[in-house]
Amino acid sequence: MSSPRKQRPRINRARRHFLGLAAAAGARIAAMGTLAVTTFLPSSTAQAKPGNGPKPGKGPGSSPGNGPKCLPRGTSIMTPTGEVRIEDLRIGDLVETVRGEAHAIKWIGRDLYRLSGSRWNNSVMPIRICRHALDEQTPHRDLYLSPGHALFIDGVLIRVQDLINGTSIMPALPADAREIEYFHIALDTHEVILAEGAPVETLLLEADIHEGFTNFAEFARLYPGPQPQMTPFAPIVGYGGRAHLKALLRLAAGPFARVRAPIEESYERIAARAEQLIG
Repeated sequence: MSSPRKQRPRINRARRHFLGLAAAAGARIAAMGTLAVTTFLPSSTAQAKPGNGPKPGKGPGSSPGNGPKCLPRGTSIMTPTGEVRIEDLRIGDLVETVRGEAHAIKWIGRDLYRLSGSRWNNSVMPIRICRHALDEQTPHRDLYLSPGHALFIDGVLIRVQDLINGTSIMPALPADAREIEYFHIALDTHEVILAEGAPVETLLLEADIHEGFTNFAEFARLYPGPQPQMTPFAPIVGYGGRAHLKALLRLAAGPFARVRAPIEESYERIAARAEQLIG
């Protein structure tokens, strides 16, 4: 196992968002094109913004036939003794959560994708969050996530594919990569842990979601029978789908009221920071 780094990154506290007033609903819809709204649906059922990432599948960040992905080999995870690369973690090891509590790892899902392999597609391409893209300290090193993996920002879970800005957050491969090996950490509950200092979700266990990983037989052996449904750590936000329809109905009900969705404010703030980083 690699030696844990002793420096512990500061955990950024999530801020709450408030509702605002604006112009008429028709003008708002035309300006936005698509609206991001808060939902309490599991991330596997939340719909992706058209053309921006993977289609709904059996788990977070999945597409039909591929299964869940999430954190690539080499990602550093915060533990009570310091940072440890995700591939060096084992079942029973403790990881820190943003609640300030350490949780034991229940299981780690794995999947391998070769760039020249038949399984490679757009939903496999990781998205890079550049160092300090989220704030002055976060992440403290470039962080790569699968498109459907969610970060905990401003009190909600936002999939990284919905934060792409073409500069500080965009699809990219690690240097000299010929394959991507993804890992996903499952705890007893859906939590948020620190990856390269950034708050990211753990696996939201749903019915048969483990079958999306190549080592699914290990999970079935360790935990036979139906598993309890997990409650999401926080509201999950996204673009399009049923959430989009509900938002339109809500806007139509009040012609002079609108919801400034958490994802919109977060995206605008991160995009503005990207301009500072390249400026």
